[in-house]
Amino acid sequence: MEINYDNIKVIGFDADDTLWVNETYFRDAESEFANLLSQFETPNKIDQELFKMEMKNLSVYGYGVKGFVLSMVEMAIELSNGTVSNKVISKILEIGKDMINKDVELLDGVEEVLKKLSTKYKLIVATKGDLLDQERKLEKSGLLDYFHHIEVLSDKKEANYSKLLNHLDINPKEFLMIGNSLKSDILPLINIKSKAIHVPFHTTWAHEEVKLDANSNNQFHTLKTLKEIPQLLQC
Repeated sequence: MEINYDNIKVIGFDADDTLWVNETYFRDAESEFANLLSQFETPNKIDQELFKMEMKNLSVYGYGVKGFVLSMVEMAIELSNGTVSNKVISKILEIGKDMINKDVELLDGVEEVLKKLSTKYKLIVATKGDLLDQERKLEKSGLLDYFHHIEVLSDKKEANYSKLLNHLDINPKEFLMIGNSLKSDILPLINIKSKAIHVPFHTTWAHEEVKLDANSNNQFHTLKTLKEIPQLLQC
């Protein structure tokens, strides 16, 4: 597949599950939550209902751990018909704090790739989630010096990216986005005439899953690891 990257000047990176591990911790938290509420429902049903609650609350709380925890609390109250104990609520809050305080586990080759790319391109982070949590993870990651700009978006749709590129005075045709989510990191960029490279993570949140039409696959590269990017870009 021939995709020309010669005119790229700025590369944007997603953060969670592109630079470091994230979704794994949500799956672990969901499992803990299901165990906590096992007297009220089956694990599968709890997972389904929690996801519905998260989707209902996205427009209120946004993305990230805090909204996830509030959805767990609300779900616990609903599933138990208001009988859930203070002890269980406290445990749910502990799950959230544990997630926030996790060490940042960089994915394989991240710093090596950033070091190479930063000699040729201006690098930025374009991620979504809770602002304080993302700033904390970036600080812990030790990667801040590679990036010229950090943007925590409320969502990742065409309008969000267009506003960001306009604000930073970046020509969409000179911008490349790299991320693990087709829905958030790839397709919106293709739609605004930028380039995108898909590097899947082994676990994907159901909200980020999307079906591609027959033509979409020809508009971007999918790589197994970030370490393949310098060679693809001839860097």
